Amino acid sequence: MVNWVVSLAGPRRISLEPCPPDPLGPGRVRVRICYSGISAGTELTLYRGSNPRLRKDWDDATRMFVPRQTAVPYPLVGFGYEEVGEIVEVAPDVTGRGLGQVVWGIWGHRAEAVLPADAVHPLPAGLDPLAAVFARPGAIALTAVLAGDLHLGDWVGVFGQGVIGLLATRLAVLSGARVVAVDRVPGRLAHAARLGARLVVDVTTDSAAAALHTATAGRGADVCLELSGAYPALHEAIRATTHAGRVVAAGFYQGPADGLGLGEEFHHNRIQLVAAQVSGPAPAPGLAGRWTGARVAHTFMDLVAEGSVDPLPLVSHVVDASAVADALALLDRGAGDVLQVVLRF
Repeated sequence: MVNWVVSLAGPRRISLEPCPPDPLGPGRVRVRICYSGISAGTELTLYRGSNPRLRKDWDDATRMFVPRQTAVPYPLVGFGYEEVGEIVEVAPDVTGRGLGQVVWGIWGHRAEAVLPADAVHPLPAGLDPLAAVFARPGAIALTAVLAGDLHLGDWVGVFGQGVIGLLATRLAVLSGARVVAVDRVPGRLAHAARLGARLVVDVTTDSAAAALHTATAGRGADVCLELSGAYPALHEAIRATTHAGRVVAAGFYQGPADGLGLGEEFHHNRIQLVAAQVSGPAPAPGLAGRWTGARVAHTFMDLVAEGSVDPLPLVSHVVDASAVADALALLDRGAGDVLQVVLRF
């Protein structure tokens, strides 16, 4: 039987390629993928060739990027981190996982994968399998919210209403915050309003910083979450935040910081600028010992299962995996009506 895997041969050179199936070893299960969501952040940086890991190596010892000593190992095969599928084979020594079980996890864009049994997570009963492609984006959004240390009654600006920004808007509302959603796409702002945002700001016509200061009698936001990955948006989030308030930078920023002026409001208002990143033992500063990446992801899926978060309206396109090149090109164009694009295997 032939397996199929998404392969990146170079910037904007994407295809679905055949590969041999992996053998089933002890402690493992074989999963046949149903859906695999495409990240409009990390995966687009790989697709466009702007990801720093394509030109530098990450040194685990120093936790620094260093000049790359070898060529980029193209093709990059099977990237992706939003998968859901069905277990079709189980090693004899595996317990707690069974044939036909629908599971979610991270195993890349491929038709099937052989994985450690503890790397696949059962889908909560009664949940649409398509919802499970949001486990990782939801974890990224929840990480940003946790890093913001939100409190009941806080005014919170959420900059960027893509998939992760919309999920963060909903999670911030659930945390008791009064959310102001910021974007340039009217359709996304309409989603944000439905998810509970008190105010929406279209940055093509209005200043987000001015709107947040007006809403708070001149004080400014207690916390701003920046999820667009755009430096001008990070600068505006800093401008929108009250003296000694917090800005969470959770976007995947690329290239020089054009549009970010740290000698202005950041310096004079003593803004706390916090990075949030979903990987690692603790996904955000101050969470070590209480929150792990696994806890964050499972908490998000629990919220989906109980109906507090409904991500399914954020699915804008479901396409056959054979059309992966068209799917990435669609995201690359940045059309406003595109949110979560999902590959169907």
